[in-house]
Amino acid sequence: MNTKAASAKLRVLFAFLVTLFAAVPAWPQSDQPFSINNSPLPAPTGFVNDFAGVIDPATKQQIEQKILAFRERTNPPVELAVAVVRTTGDRDIFDYSLAVARGWKIGSKEDDNPSALLFVAIDDRKYFTQVSKDLEDELPDGVVGSLQRQYLVPEFKKGNYGKGISDTIAAYTATIEAKQSGNPTPTPNGAGGPTVGSYGGSLFSTICCLIVIVVILLLIFIPRRRGPNRNDRDRWGGGGGGGFGQVAASALPWVVGSILSSGSGSSSSDWGGSSGGGGSDWGGFGGGGDFGGGGAGGSW
Repeated sequence: MNTKAASAKLRVLFAFLVTLFAAVPAWPQSDQPFSINNSPLPAPTGFVNDFAGVIDPATKQQIEQKILAFRERTNPPVELAVAVVRTTGDRDIFDYSLAVARGWKIGSKEDDNPSALLFVAIDDRKYFTQVSKDLEDELPDGVVGSLQRQYLVPEFKKGNYGKGISDTIAAYTATIEAKQSGNPTPTPNGAGGPTVGSYGGSLFSTICCLIVIVVILLLIFIPRRRGPNRNDRDRWGGGGGGGFGQVAASALPWVVGSILSSGSGSSSSDWGGSSGGGGSDWGGFGGGGDFGGGGAGGSW
């Protein structure tokens, strides 16, 4: 009996080891030869890819929405991306970030495919923005370096990584649009003033509050219908107030939830999916990757 049990355990252990070794080739291989055209990072799941876990979900969503809105209103579409890692190991951040930008194929497949990647290595305390060949006129190296020192470095020194990245992306988009429109003095959204959509968000919140207040007042002041008689108590689940007040009270959470979900749905509907998943329906970058080494970086 003991021999049979031991034999069964050995078979289970053997099957486990076979499965384990079969799965090893699918794991990321750190010893693979480095290529400047292949990303050393996993496939992206959105415009902002935080492998270090330093950007809170709300800030990440805001940055992604800004990038998406910017891509949709520019012609040709300008595709921006963010990647945050802990370290690049013994690889120089320029080579590492260039491999990511090319490997992820940031930018469109068109001949004119402006794009950029803001890359950050937290533990190395280094950053670099790779700028594609078709965006170097709008974001020359000197301007990129200046904007990073102005918006990214001060916040990074305070540990505000999400804000530093958000402000820098806003500065990039404002600079690009100013260059395209001929405006010499760009005003970056999110870097000191109200961002695009902040007034709309405040108005929406005010309307929601007013609706909730009206519903509460209706519950308080509208006379309630007399409750059911004694014979009806089992059907109603107890005596007391019924009628409109009771129905409205039960419907209040649904009304408020519907209002809030419709508001959040409008803010995330650009992704073409539900709010729970962020980039679950994200289809990848445009297929460009035409980066020639333009850009700038530094440390903090």
